[in-house]
Amino acid sequence: MNGLRMKVSIIGARTKRSGIGEYVGKYFHKNGAIVTSVLGTVEETAREATFALRKYGIESTAYADFHEMVQRENPDVIVIASPSSTHYEYVVKGIDCGCDIFCEKPFIWGKTTNIREVVENIFEKAHQKNVTIAMNSQWPFSIPYYENVCGKIDRNETTRFSINMSPVSFEKEMIPESVPHAFSMLYFVFGGGEILNLDFEEPGKESMVIRFRYASEANECEATIRLLRKEKQPRDFSFGFNDRIVSRVLNTENYDIYFTYEDQKIRIIDPLDLSVQDFMRAVREKREPLIGYSHIVNNTSLVKELYDAYPTM
Repeated sequence: MNGLRMKVSIIGARTKRSGIGEYVGKYFHKNGAIVTSVLGTVEETAREATFALRKYGIESTAYADFHEMVQRENPDVIVIASPSSTHYEYVVKGIDCGCDIFCEKPFIWGKTTNIREVVENIFEKAHQKNVTIAMNSQWPFSIPYYENVCGKIDRNETTRFSINMSPVSFEKEMIPESVPHAFSMLYFVFGGGEILNLDFEEPGKESMVIRFRYASEANECEATIRLLRKEKQPRDFSFGFNDRIVSRVLNTENYDIYFTYEDQKIRIIDPLDLSVQDFMRAVREKREPLIGYSHIVNNTSLVKELYDAYPTM
């Protein structure tokens, strides 16, 4: 690492559709890193991303070739915010270059039959290279704010979880876009678990309800995931345990984020910011990020299991 300044290269920094790379870059910059470069599919899209980053005070260089970018910029960290089908390729390339990796959820995605084994092999290789890997599934970082308005979560007494999200994808592709958030919060509260009694309630092109039991060593929890497609921002988002449901409210003028519950409303720090901060500390302290190995293996495996079980219409 270049002194105390972490050098970051971003793959996929455009915000087309539901892209999050621009905002990840914003928070790395805010927290003291140097965002030096952006990789796009072609140089034109990469330049568009660099222009968008300028409003945060970020001056970066556009590239369309991964190896050229790494050779010229020598980044410490690779941020992977490109389409999920490309994640595996860039994770492997990043490890080969010895770069620490901050990867958007789902961690990897594709036609592999044993996704757990693939993820485990990735982490074995990363360990050999002394590479830190985190997945950005940021909503567990909001749980302290949830508890602030709804009360402490006692996992021994918690038997129900529900979450409502508004992905931009259609049909079963809504699952890898949104469901990792649900499994991340379940993991955060209960630890690793498995899916029991899975049921898809009236799955359709733009909506579905998914019900199952999340069974862990700590407890079993009835989980309900409601997905309703919405293309325009702000998208609907709410979640809760034991029917204590908070809703996210976004101030579109200054992008402040609030949780509301009954007659209470509190401002929260953007969980994406907290996710970036945790990763940066993990790299510097040589520790496991909050959304690290065990979390990623459990999350990716369960999302794939649920996706594969989606009923053929």
